[in-house]
Amino acid sequence: MRLLPVLVVTLLLAAIPAQAKERLFVEVADPYIELHTAPGRGFPIFHVIARGEPVTLLKRRTDWIKVEDERGRSGWVQRDQIRRTEDEFGRRLEVADANREQYRRYRWEMGVLGGDFAGADGIGVYGAWRFTPNLTLQLGVTQALGEFSENALAEVGLIHSPVPEWRISPYFGLGTGVIRTDPAATLVRTEDRLDQTAHVAAGVRVHLTRQLMFRAEYRDYVVFTSRNDNEELQLWQAGIAFFF
Repeated sequence: MRLLPVLVVTLLLAAIPAQAKERLFVEVADPYIELHTAPGRGFPIFHVIARGEPVTLLKRRTDWIKVEDERGRSGWVQRDQIRRTEDEFGRRLEVADANREQYRRYRWEMGVLGGDFAGADGIGVYGAWRFTPNLTLQLGVTQALGEFSENALAEVGLIHSPVPEWRISPYFGLGTGVIRTDPAATLVRTEDRLDQTAHVAAGVRVHLTRQLMFRAEYRDYVVFTSRNDNEELQLWQAGIAFFF
């Protein structure tokens, strides 16, 4: 196999609209590529383009690329076979994985997380909007059931991701909210409390597949009580989220 420098295609084909005005022209470098009638392995192969023939890349659908040969025949080629083409300078193309590209560009995120909240079992749901590649605004609620009290937490936070394009991407956050504490006292009646909170967070997102990610996080809380001393609480949680 010839050793050729890899050309990372800036447009990554994922950004090519169905009726793109600019087309990318390449030449088949391996023995052949196979044209399917539609984007999927279950659709039949109706034509084979041999080494040395030029093709035009038209558009992309997930991991399938629509191409056209010099005689005007068009069909769908699997992404890995497009790597068997070269540009006009003889450099192999590198086509980005569609799922990774979607992960890098997503705007909305929703998930369910569970873990330990100050010694109690906690479960929470959240929704988030990524308004820049590095910054995300998140809203969430968490319910924690302990032996001595029940806590309900509602909060808003800002998350910063230094390297959002990484498959395993660390992040850091700041947030505020309110926590309602319902004591489970049976002998002595204790008043329910509603207090303000602030927290710092550190965590990691891991892209699993398609629109699914794993997320794990640690938070350190300060609860501003009406008593003389504020409380410090810790939250460890992990769970599954999807993005779109």
